[in-house]
Amino acid sequence: MRRIVLSAVLVFLCAFTAAAQDPAAQDPIEGLWLSVDDKSGAIQSGWELYQDGGLLYGKMLSGIDLSAQDIAVKCKESYKGFPVAGKVNRMPFLGSPWIFGLRMESPGVWLGGNIIDPSNGNMYKCKITHHAADGKKFKTEVMELRGEIGLGIGGSQLWIRATREQIDALH
Repeated sequence: MRRIVLSAVLVFLCAFTAAAQDPAAQDPIEGLWLSVDDKSGAIQSGWELYQDGGLLYGKMLSGIDLSAQDIAVKCKESYKGFPVAGKVNRMPFLGSPWIFGLRMESPGVWLGGNIIDPSNGNMYKCKITHHAADGKKFKTEVMELRGEIGLGIGGSQLWIRATREQIDALH
């Protein structure tokens, strides 16, 4: 009887451990976010961050003064590792994966990928960190997105969690 109970406990622990390490499980970074200008504090665009094949991607869903017809003409024709086939400078601002190829370092921390600013074509190394609301430093849940050109030179923005209605309301 002790062997059966011990075996059942071991099976349960192994299943629980495997579920906890499941890369397909939703990470706190996944979902809808509003980008916020780091200087003015104004909301700029609405984004969806999602996993595919264990990597993190982000596509712009809406933006101030953007329409579905706006094309990223200031981008290059191609970028190393860009996840969609075709000429990048002919892709729409909205719906294209401008954040791509990030790997999970730990839950809520992703790095090793890139972000392209479709308004000017610049590509940056990207790191994203989730910060839960703590009532002190972070009054609300935020995502810190850091873009760097190298040697630690770059900038960060704090994005805020969004609803579908907030994303759709941006024009």
